[in-house]
Amino acid sequence: MDSQTSRTPFEAQFETHDGQSLFYRHWPTADNAPQGAVVLFHRGHEHSGRIAHLVDELDLPGHAFFAWDARGHGRSPGERGYSPSLATSVRDIQTFVDHIAAVHGIPVERIAVVAQSVGAVLASTWVHDYAPRIRCLVLASPAFKVKLYVPFARPGLKLMHKLRGKFFVNSYVKAKFLTHDPERIASYQQDPLITRPIAVNILLDLYETADRIVADAAAITVPTQLLISGADWVVHRAPQDAFYERLGSSVKERIVLDGFYHDTLGERDRAQAVAAARRFIVREFESPSPPVTLLNADRSGAFKDESDRLAQPLSPASPAGIYWALTRAGLKVGGMLSDGVRLGHQTGFDSGSTLDYVYCNQAQGRFGVGPVIDRNYLDAIGWRGIRQRKVNIEELLGMAIGSLCAAGVPVRIVDIAAGHGRYVLEALAAKGFNGTAAQQVQSILLRDYSDINVRQGRALIRSKGLSDIARFEKGDAFDGDDLAALDPAPTLAIVSGLYELFGDNAMVARSLGGLSRAVPPGGYLVYTGQPWHPQLEFIARALTSHRAGSAWVMRRRSQAEMDELVRQAGFEKVAQRIDPWGIFTVSLARRTA
Repeated sequence: MDSQTSRTPFEAQFETHDGQSLFYRHWPTADNAPQGAVVLFHRGHEHSGRIAHLVDELDLPGHAFFAWDARGHGRSPGERGYSPSLATSVRDIQTFVDHIAAVHGIPVERIAVVAQSVGAVLASTWVHDYAPRIRCLVLASPAFKVKLYVPFARPGLKLMHKLRGKFFVNSYVKAKFLTHDPERIASYQQDPLITRPIAVNILLDLYETADRIVADAAAITVPTQLLISGADWVVHRAPQDAFYERLGSSVKERIVLDGFYHDTLGERDRAQAVAAARRFIVREFESPSPPVTLLNADRSGAFKDESDRLAQPLSPASPAGIYWALTRAGLKVGGMLSDGVRLGHQTGFDSGSTLDYVYCNQAQGRFGVGPVIDRNYLDAIGWRGIRQRKVNIEELLGMAIGSLCAAGVPVRIVDIAAGHGRYVLEALAAKGFNGTAAQQVQSILLRDYSDINVRQGRALIRSKGLSDIARFEKGDAFDGDDLAALDPAPTLAIVSGLYELFGDNAMVARSLGGLSRAVPPGGYLVYTGQPWHPQLEFIARALTSHRAGSAWVMRRRSQAEMDELVRQAGFEKVAQRIDPWGIFTVSLARRTA
């Protein structure tokens, strides 16, 4: 059941990356020349018609409004309450915003987001993972932790999901516990588009993703307003407060609305919540807050503090010191049996040789039990993320090559820290460039600092049949002047898995600066990031680096920080991919004039 508005909405669809046509409503401005846009994201179980009333109530006639029906909800297709993953729905937001920019001419920099409940989790995850430079973010009663009143419900659902696969859980929430507004209660009960079931994979993803976003809220730097319902029966408040306290935004507001139930923007007395959101949005459009710069995040801030803590040695007699000593000893034993673990000890768990072994994904070992240990090692979430990163690199390489070919620009590729170069060479072979490469790819230059990687990479070039256009040489990825002098000048540069290993932003800026001098305007850069890792302490305390066997301590960069470094060098991000766990990103940027 849709709310009526004084502005006439247009109904349309946009296509997702996997071919779904999602429904949305668009309320244009009277003169069709909007100052900006407000994008609305509905609660779980609901649809865009349930938040249409906000178009009038926010009273922003100079702004266009957009609201979608999330996949599996309202008038969008798909099984009711189902999405392949929460990450898929988050990517849908990026696709939606790209559609708004392309079709309606409103860039992301002139977009404000207002999102509620599950929609607020999706929106905050999008802002965290994709680092869009939106004008501001308003989150109403974000469902960072849903109240499950059945004891041990979450582990029970996880076990059932493992045993049964896909199944659905019906919402237990009655309309009278969502709002005090009798009209909203009645319309909720009568609305045929309300989706009461939720797929268990989405419910479990919601918990895990929300835990990640709350823990890592420091990565969110856009101006953010948090509206908290003071008498919420549906979600817990503590994670909302923790999220607010950890926010990296220099401009943030927290407003607690006493007595409000969960449907914050649909409550009987919602005028005070709506007025607060309107004030916040108007201020950020009339006097935009200066963006938070992260160029010095390697010197101070949450992620510098985190890496400093992980680099601090533990007392050998402390419980933590004993635990990690035993873990390292266990890995030594594992290295006697597992080929992958042994290779990590020999060359570093962050080395090109280790990555090539992970890409191959063939469990090997000794004495029968070795391959079992090796399979467990290769199936670690970080290595699964690495393999997905390879898939994402291949996709964006194909996109960049296609764009260059369409523009009639010769494709000259350089990878400045290629390891063995497997992901580049296999991407080209998979895209059909093998054999006819000369027609589309003019040259491929792979570089690495390691003699082993250079030797193995040259052998791989021969095995892939690319010797006519590809060569491998030794090179320093942080020598900006050397990179600037690359000959022939590359039109497509790749930096994969490198910057994540070095916390010093001056080094990264020097490298990117060299590439910006080498790549002409209109050329492309593919770069990776690691904004999150669930095993960061394990890596720092138990694994060794390729750098003289030292501890593998990483300073994480948020996606916003990585993008700012790239932007400062003269590139503008045009596409991004991220794995389902939020660990590794791959981005495509275009060299600006």
